[in-house]
Amino acid sequence: MPLLVMKFGGTSVADLDRIENAARKVKREVERGYDVIVIVSAMSGKTNELVGWVEATSPLYDAREYDAVVASGENVTAGLMALRLQEMDVPARSWQGWQVPINTTSAHGAARFVSIPRDNIDQKFAEGFKVAVVAGFQGLSHEGRVTTLGRGGSDTTAVAFAAAFGAERCDIYTDVDGVYTTDPRISSKARKLDRIAFEEMLELASLGAKVLQTRSVELAMRYNVRLRVLSSFEDTDENSGTLVSGEEEIMESKVVSGVAYSRDEAKITLFTIEDRPGVASAIFGTLADAGVNVDMIVQNISEKDYDAAHPGAVTDMTFSCPVNQVPRAQKAIEDAMAAGKIQYDELIIDTDVAKVSVVGIGMRSHAGVAARMFAALSAENINIKVISTSEIKISVLIDRKYMELAVQALHDAFELERA
Repeated sequence: MPLLVMKFGGTSVADLDRIENAARKVKREVERGYDVIVIVSAMSGKTNELVGWVEATSPLYDAREYDAVVASGENVTAGLMALRLQEMDVPARSWQGWQVPINTTSAHGAARFVSIPRDNIDQKFAEGFKVAVVAGFQGLSHEGRVTTLGRGGSDTTAVAFAAAFGAERCDIYTDVDGVYTTDPRISSKARKLDRIAFEEMLELASLGAKVLQTRSVELAMRYNVRLRVLSSFEDTDENSGTLVSGEEEIMESKVVSGVAYSRDEAKITLFTIEDRPGVASAIFGTLADAGVNVDMIVQNISEKDYDAAHPGAVTDMTFSCPVNQVPRAQKAIEDAMAAGKIQYDELIIDTDVAKVSVVGIGMRSHAGVAARMFAALSAENINIKVISTSEIKISVLIDRKYMELAVQALHDAFELERA
């Protein structure tokens, strides 16, 4: 039988009524002739509640016990979904991660997949079961302990099962009806995309779009798993939502497909660093060791020199990172300075910036995208602090107060409201 993977997020299974609604969607696919693997998240809010209980019980908790507690939310949803499907006369069975088993690394709280053997679930399908309801977000380490995959891990679970079982498609049901050209809450002109390429979706997800978890898109692109994002709360058919697929399935692409933003960014500048081989490695190696996620990086000749005999011997280094990682970054840099690993005159931190990006595979074959972007921002008197580019993306750091204006201006400049 053809196989379909369907994933339901926390808002889609938030209560018994929504679980019943999701079960009806699963039954419809069974009636169309599919065997179905359903991946479920915990009910909305349940994971946060469980995390709170762990932290209240043991502030310096054992990560193995943290996973044992937090993974239980998905177990409850999986059992309830299987029961609801049985009440609808759909042969279904629930599966916890260890029962499949979903083999992962031992990095508790941030585990990664090692393998997903098919034998146990395939055997149940052969016995006449039509649906396997699998608890997302969790797995089993080689020590036999429950692991979790980190926030958004159920998306990744769904894509991994689609790859392992050769599914025809992986449908991600959420509280939005697809992927939009930008956040509809910011621009009323935002348009739902019928299709988007893996690379574009990966960039949008990494740049702040919340529709899909970044790791799930990476996995889908690697194994060419066709993804579809669609709403749990609307009647849908095979043409609903947004299809995320290989570039070869998209006949004609706009130069820019979407505008993404990240509100909580910070800009950090080290002034007057010695300009010699190994300095950048010392700075960013220190930040990596501290777990700081560095994004945009700019290096330029400093206005100052060590002395008149050595002009150009110093440089300034600027980088961005999430604003909640600023204390960690600052401490790492200051500790490196105290240890003599790096030297600088001044450390300036700006925590009032945002990142705005335009993304599109059409940039590969069209010139002038940067000029058009910068002209649109200039027309709104928005100053650019940092610029970063890739083959299909241009990102800028700007003052946070101009973020929404910048998103709207760029959406208009590239006429993204037009199909």
